[in-house]
Amino acid sequence: MDDDLLTIGTFAARARLSAKALRLYDRLGLLSPAHVDEATGYRYYRAGQVERARLVAMLRQLDMPLARIAEVVAADGPKAADRLAAYWADVEARVAGQRTLVEYLRGRLSGRSSEMYGKFVVETVDVPEQVVISETRHVLAGELPAWIGASLGRLESAARECGGVTAAPFVVYHSEVSMESDGPAESCVPVADEAAARAWVDKHGRTAGMKVRVEPVRRMACTRITKAQVAHPQIMAAFEAVEEWIAREGLEQAGPCREVYFADWDAAGAEDPVCDVAFPVS
Repeated sequence: MDDDLLTIGTFAARARLSAKALRLYDRLGLLSPAHVDEATGYRYYRAGQVERARLVAMLRQLDMPLARIAEVVAADGPKAADRLAAYWADVEARVAGQRTLVEYLRGRLSGRSSEMYGKFVVETVDVPEQVVISETRHVLAGELPAWIGASLGRLESAARECGGVTAAPFVVYHSEVSMESDGPAESCVPVADEAAARAWVDKHGRTAGMKVRVEPVRRMACTRITKAQVAHPQIMAAFEAVEEWIAREGLEQAGPCREVYFADWDAAGAEDPVCDVAFPVS
């Protein structure tokens, strides 16, 4: 055995970690001993492993998942720093969303819901019958933004072969979508040529879960929101504001709620109107 190997106790003292933590890091594959005595099972480390041990400990203090820690410690300097930066950007985005959710919940719990709802202007509009090509998916709230963008992109591409898009795309929520409930949700793009759309779906869209249906004439109660308000939980307040308005006006909900995306999402700024939150009413 090499003379420069350190016992786990000596190495733990240099790394300012416990022997228990080092055993855990070994079990998780984050820091393996340089040598394990076959007869006794004793672990030995090299002095050069101290820096890695300290790095793993500090990354764990950031609540970084073990898989992400493994990616950071396996990378060289610049790449490791980039991976840490990417992780922390995700953390800050999550915390920002949680902070907004807390403010929303404080408003509800303190009885200021009517004040929040008053920020939304609700009106009714009549929507004519539309032929739509659609895609339905069971999806959780965290997966929803990416799926909406991807599915509408696929449907708009198909619509260009079916006479073109005739109205704003929309997403229908047939059941609740949250962190625990997965809908389903249905992306819809109105198309000009029903026969061409049905032929396209028969040829290309069955395996992707696409279908063609006729959306009937509807009266919609809706409120217009900005790109910033589409984010959770601001959009929850918009849905609730429309529901409250419907009840106050003595109307009844006549179908599942939806989001109608009438603007270029990528070109829009945070305060630009991009979406109508809508409920069919009777």
